[in-house]
Amino acid sequence: MDLTSKQRAQLRALAVNEDTILYVGKDGISDNLIVQANDALQAREIVKGKVLESAPCTAREAAEQLSVPTRSEVVQVIGGKFVLFRYQHDKTKRKIELVKTRQKTV
Repeated sequence: MDLTSKQRAQLRALAVNEDTILYVGKDGISDNLIVQANDALQAREIVKGKVLESAPCTAREAAEQLSVPTRSEVVQVIGGKFVLFRYQHDKTKRKIELVKTRQKTV
């Protein structure tokens, strides 16, 4: 699922109020971090993470490495922080409703 610029803007605005719950440390992207990210995305749909100075990767690299196994989208990377988004699998439990995209008529 590719996000449009309006959807990214909506998610960035929602992420401002979220607490940082994922921390990438000296171990980098470990299996435990992937499980934690999956659980958080399942519960919240939007997750904010931070890459500590001791980490072997940048925030961009960490976000991209986490997005693949968690099947999530990278919403934003600023400095050492990043935001990931993934819809709930069950449509009835979704917490965030993204703005609809308009199709161009030619």
